[in-house]
Amino acid sequence: MRQLITVTFLGVILTACFAATPGSAQQPYPQQYPPAQQQPYPQQYPPAQQQQYPQQYPQQQYPQGQYPPPQGQYPPPQYPPGQGYPQPQYGPPPVMAPQQLDQLVSRIALYPDGLLAEVLTASTFSNQIPDAARWADEHAYLHGDELARAIQDDRLPFDPSVLALIPFPSVLDEMARDMSWTQALGNAVLAQRPDIMDAVQRMRQEAYNYGYLRSNQYVQVIASPGYIEILPVNPGYYYVPAYDPRVVYVRPRPGFYVGSAIRFGPGIVIGAGFSPFGWGGAGFGWHEHNILIDHHPWDRTWANRTAYVHPYAERPHYNGPQAEHHDYHAHEEHRDGHDEHHDHH
Repeated sequence: MRQLITVTFLGVILTACFAATPGSAQQPYPQQYPPAQQQPYPQQYPPAQQQQYPQQYPQQQYPQGQYPPPQGQYPPPQYPPGQGYPQPQYGPPPVMAPQQLDQLVSRIALYPDGLLAEVLTASTFSNQIPDAARWADEHAYLHGDELARAIQDDRLPFDPSVLALIPFPSVLDEMARDMSWTQALGNAVLAQRPDIMDAVQRMRQEAYNYGYLRSNQYVQVIASPGYIEILPVNPGYYYVPAYDPRVVYVRPRPGFYVGSAIRFGPGIVIGAGFSPFGWGGAGFGWHEHNILIDHHPWDRTWANRTAYVHPYAERPHYNGPQAEHHDYHAHEEHRDGHDEHHDHH
């Protein structure tokens, strides 16, 4: 009898133990840690937000063939106000790495040497660029020596390096619309001129190696040991190249016609009337890292940037708005569109 009671008591204890231990101890965990799709994170960071970036930075922002913008389309309200003369005072800029300089000069590295020399020198007077671009847009109907006479008659208060770009309103427009780039370029020209010139040569070499940079009816491309020159076919005519830096410095994709990557705008005549603005002999001494203006080395640096050191005539003096004006009279044009007459009063 005692043995029966003992066995029965042990059976009750074992039954209670099995009842307190579930068949699977993992069943409550899915309730404590729900599946990932039930977490709130996908709602806080929806995938749809990633679709906003192509709308903010559309590919159509830089259409091929419209770089720089066409001449004559420079709305003055989009230009920042000019700051006049002299340059603002601040400390020296930080030294830029070669990769940064490559990116900085990529949009102008394939300009003909003379035009590139004028762009580099003019960028050091970045505070004058917006007003010069505005004046160039307002007088876009003048060309050649008539434009040179208008510049002198209006006694424009800009440095000759800036006046030299007035025949190129598309270039001035590019510089005026992106003043942060223009100021960075000017600072680098003053503080790191040899590095800037080396960056130009690196970018030209890339475009040459991939077959984009070649001689044509607009420019002569002369590859010498250590440097590449880009010269106008006719010294009196300059053509502004239009290209996408994202294309001409990378290997072309299979089947891409490299000859279509660089296009040229209309020819711009640079005659004797622009000699006072440095066009008598603009270019580079690549081996010596010299920028040449009027066949002379351009000596402006960060240290002497407040001084007037150009090898030109004395600085023009601005006496306020002038009474003279510049009229455009178009006679009946022939079919070739060349019978035009410009008067300067």
